[in-house]
Amino acid sequence: MVTRRGLLAAGATGGAAALVPAGWAASGLAFAVAASLDARDIPKYVTPLRIPPAMPTVASGPERDTYEIAVRQFRQQILPPPWPRTTVWGYGSTAHPGSFGYPAPTIMARVGRPVRVTWVNQLVDDRGDYLPHLLPVDPTVHWANPAGGIEHRDRHGRWDGSPQGYRGPVPQVVHLHGAHSSQESDGHAEAWYLPVARDLPPDFAVSGSAYREFRSRFAERSGLRWTPGSATFEYANDQRPCTLWYHDHTLGLTRENVYAGPAGFYLLGGGDELPQEALPGPAPTRDDPPNASYHDIPLMIQDRSFTADGELRYPKRYSGNGDGPPVAVPGFTGSTIVVNGRTWPTLTVRRRRYRFRLLNGCNSRFLLLSVAANATARPARPVLPVWQIGSDGGFLPEPVAHERVSLGPAQRVDAIVDFTDVPAGTELYLVNEGPDGMYAGGRPGVDFPPADPQTTGQVLRFVVTDAAGADPSVPPDQLRLPAHPRLGAAQRVRRLSLNERGSGGSTVMLLGVLDERGRGLPLRWSDPVTEQPTLGDTEVWEVRNFTRHVHPVHLHQVQFELLGRGHSGRSRPGPADRGWMDTVLAYPWEVTRIKARFDLPGRYAWHCHLLEHEDNEMMRPLNVLPRGGAAAGDGGAAAVDGGAAAGDGGAAGGVGGAPTASTDAG
Repeated sequence: MVTRRGLLAAGATGGAAALVPAGWAASGLAFAVAASLDARDIPKYVTPLRIPPAMPTVASGPERDTYEIAVRQFRQQILPPPWPRTTVWGYGSTAHPGSFGYPAPTIMARVGRPVRVTWVNQLVDDRGDYLPHLLPVDPTVHWANPAGGIEHRDRHGRWDGSPQGYRGPVPQVVHLHGAHSSQESDGHAEAWYLPVARDLPPDFAVSGSAYREFRSRFAERSGLRWTPGSATFEYANDQRPCTLWYHDHTLGLTRENVYAGPAGFYLLGGGDELPQEALPGPAPTRDDPPNASYHDIPLMIQDRSFTADGELRYPKRYSGNGDGPPVAVPGFTGSTIVVNGRTWPTLTVRRRRYRFRLLNGCNSRFLLLSVAANATARPARPVLPVWQIGSDGGFLPEPVAHERVSLGPAQRVDAIVDFTDVPAGTELYLVNEGPDGMYAGGRPGVDFPPADPQTTGQVLRFVVTDAAGADPSVPPDQLRLPAHPRLGAAQRVRRLSLNERGSGGSTVMLLGVLDERGRGLPLRWSDPVTEQPTLGDTEVWEVRNFTRHVHPVHLHQVQFELLGRGHSGRSRPGPADRGWMDTVLAYPWEVTRIKARFDLPGRYAWHCHLLEHEDNEMMRPLNVLPRGGAAAGDGGAAAVDGGAAAGDGGAAGGVGGAPTASTDAG
């Protein structure tokens, strides 16, 4: 049993001295940024945690729930008063003007019940003129590039010498991260669209190169035609109950668009969900009364920096010598932690169990989270276990107790924290010991300095109060989770690579394949497609990381199994990695082996979810071909039962050559 004495004793140990953040200074390159607000001047734990409400529908019929959701610009209190409100973007229901927020309201969905959303780009002012980006936009990367017109959209742009870069209308397209979506509803990076604005330049492209194709496909499927400035997607919800999230996915602009605020949770329930009373609840639902009490709470954890006047801060330019054209930002970690749109909030909890849907919504920051009694002592002394019951794609085979939870960008952990035995009046803290810069794995305080314990090392305060009534939920160590389905034998093994290359004074991260000698062959978004599974096939992907950093690798359309890691990719995953996932951490100089079944045809993508990497060529097309279609050579190998085991970096099928025999050791 946890006692007040034990909590205080645990919190009193360890030093509280601030560590100098590593940041990104190790690269030797400098950011030119607006005057910044010192994060240490921001008071902590003076505002309550904001819990996003449920997104209102516009219709709920026998066949589906229907939403019309727009992205708009507004001001929101992110910093505590008396700092001013911050200009952000966020989603909300067009029929409910008061619903807009950062993060957005949560879409509450049910397994087997489709959801149809019309996503509208309303980044315009009161006069109907387009709004420029809140942040500086580098037009030289391979991006949506509306100013390039029809011929040069979705290509590299040009720098005109302006420190703000591109100042035109902002393209948007929404991706439901982790969803089993058809191609026209996936939020393809080249299916973006501009707002309907009265001052759009006549020579600008108003939509991406894939927009018309997917508009036609959706019309054929549903009989509905997308209207200008919008796209209508339908989500079948034909997957296990899980925690998803939605965010912008515009080609070459995802880092700035997501940083500006538009993101929200999508909680898929039902199906093989446990009985309602077994897990802590409720979560927010539509038409909840004011001041409703929730015990199933989504937590979107992000890092942000602010200017001295309270606005969002992001690098204006990045260059080796301080002048010349911009070079793509290699990564960014902010100086504050923001949870559900507020810096360092407080959550009052009762002496009972709570379910937390943890999401790392940062651009590039990795999180190592634990519950401690002392906010600044390092190393942190965890005083309550975080019981993980699910990962990206649903429940684990069995609950796993963590002292520290690791979360890469875009990853989710479905967790239970039990405050039952914590004395009323106790204050506990969710703390972060991940680094303040690039993450290469290892232990905080040993292999890297942990986040500054005075700022980015703190996340959230819990204030424990007396219980109110019985807690019907099952203690996490006694939970019996639903049966965990497994994939069958694979038809193919692909050998892929994560690479880094010097370019123009900076280092560019690239995906690719392995050549015939097992070396990384880097490829860009525009290079010929190499990952082309056949519809219905199960494949093993062996991803070899030739870089110095950990990369969260995300595949669209599928939830996959992690088979192994390590030098050969044969080290079996730990208990927390044995569930379904859509984003996997690939560690430096290791092989990460995953298995997925591709059962929806069409055009998708796979990429690193460090958003600065994704926007600068660390994304590749993923095309699922109809059975019998011709596939390009891709460095893969057919999986043959009884064949020789795939080697550790040995010869793979040559690019464009005949596949070689291998085995599915998963």
